[in-house]
Amino acid sequence: MADSKPRMQVRYEETVRKALVEKHSYANPHQVPRIEKITLNMGVGAATGDKKVLDLAVDAMTEIAGQKPVLTLARKSIAGFRLREGMPIGCMVTLRRQRMYEFLDRLISIVLPRVRDFRGINRNAFDGRGNYTLGLSEQLVFSELNPDKFTRPQGMNITIVTSARTNDEARDLLAEFGMPFKAEKKKKTDAA
Repeated sequence: MADSKPRMQVRYEETVRKALVEKHSYANPHQVPRIEKITLNMGVGAATGDKKVLDLAVDAMTEIAGQKPVLTLARKSIAGFRLREGMPIGCMVTLRRQRMYEFLDRLISIVLPRVRDFRGINRNAFDGRGNYTLGLSEQLVFSELNPDKFTRPQGMNITIVTSARTNDEARDLLAEFGMPFKAEKKKKTDAA
């Protein structure tokens, strides 16, 4: 398996790069945007009261990402939330290279279609530098998770970091990968 490339990586090399060069007419092949990493982040507020909730979140993140997540710690104490500085309150994992492409493939082809009442993702959730953040309110849309083990609903944020310089370039990159964006709203014209 060391030789076989993920399906999305092959797609990027064979079709996505060429389509982006045609659309934006890049002079240098290194100007073509690419996905650099995908970060999964799960904040577990209930972890302040029950340590088992955080352990379940770490187990879920491990099954989803295929690698062990890092615990995120509270930066400062907040008495109203019974939170102390240095307490673990979430977990995150950064995917690169093959795992990143395999996760993107699963996200686009399996996970997003399983979201309830799915009509496409927001086409404007870019940060201005070509990075896209997507929030999922339910982790059970990932088919790897056993619903009998993970009974507590838990959401997560998925950030796709690209080398694109503008939001439009990044949107074109993700659209070429098959990201299901919502259709653009047509501007109303007055036909009087």
